[in-house]
Amino acid sequence: MTGSSCVFCAILQGQAEASLVYADERVVAFMDIQPINPGHLLVVPRLHAPHLADLDPETGGHLFQVGMRLAAAVRRSGVRCEGVNLFLADGAPAGQQVPHLHLHVVPRFRGDGFGFRFNPDYFCRPDRAALEKVAESIRRAMG
Repeated sequence: MTGSSCVFCAILQGQAEASLVYADERVVAFMDIQPINPGHLLVVPRLHAPHLADLDPETGGHLFQVGMRLAAAVRRSGVRCEGVNLFLADGAPAGQQVPHLHLHVVPRFRGDGFGFRFNPDYFCRPDRAALEKVAESIRRAMG
């Protein structure tokens, strides 16, 4: 999915409107059209990449570096901002709605109504053996 079939690719190609905030050779940042709070930005790689694993490590790192710079800029901008969430949803089950990877930079303030919901099991801590079992599985998958 590239070109006009991807809204972010259309923005990057100048075929769809966006309020640009930052651009370089690897990423572009623009205002989210459905902001959680005023100042909500999206940082998008220029290369169409549906998932984080589809990016080269340098571009992935750069995406977060730009997100960090933008978070600091939002705090200085006069936008109401007592904190910032950097949020990346990798895949539809994680909440990704546009299949072109993007990092949300979300200004936050007390009482803004946004937050995470946790399932009831979240409040029951697993024992160390269960954590170690999962850790070992992840270590093996890393190679």
